[in-house]
Amino acid sequence: MSQPSLLLGHPSDRRFRLCQIRKKNDGNVIIEFALIAPILVVLIINILDFSMLIWARMQVDYSAQMGGRAAYKTCSTGTFPATTNCASLSTVVTTAIQATSLGTGVTLTSGYPTETYYCVSGTTLQSVATYPASPPADCSAYGSSSAPGDYIEVDVTYAYAPTFAGLSLASAQTLTGKAIQRVN
Repeated sequence: MSQPSLLLGHPSDRRFRLCQIRKKNDGNVIIEFALIAPILVVLIINILDFSMLIWARMQVDYSAQMGGRAAYKTCSTGTFPATTNCASLSTVVTTAIQATSLGTGVTLTSGYPTETYYCVSGTTLQSVATYPASPPADCSAYGSSSAPGDYIEVDVTYAYAPTFAGLSLASAQTLTGKAIQRVN
């Protein structure tokens, strides 16, 4: 004799048999999720840490730019060279670089801000002297008759540490930013 089909017989018997087949697969979803969940968690953690690293790099560059702008606002109307004749230069620059969302974690690199004289040559800047040396009277050696410009350079650093150091592929590192701002 052959086995009766699930589709034959009394309707209550069919439902009972279908429920038994379904119950045999109940734990599969939990087991599959338990295998995939750790991979998903590590992936999401790495996405978060790399996003924070990219954001911190942008903020470091922004803080250097803010330091350069503060130097311009404070010292562009005074007597040059600005690094000696603008008494509050370092204080103003430090306050500006720490006004970003990274706060006091951003520091002014030792020896900065610096002052350099540049001539414009086409679309590039050519360094012609660094303070305390005097700049040339004009930029004729670089293809321009104008006087060299006085520029302030601001360099900043920030120590980045990943939020999930044990699980992240992003490593702790020092981020640096640089901005050059013409002050005259």
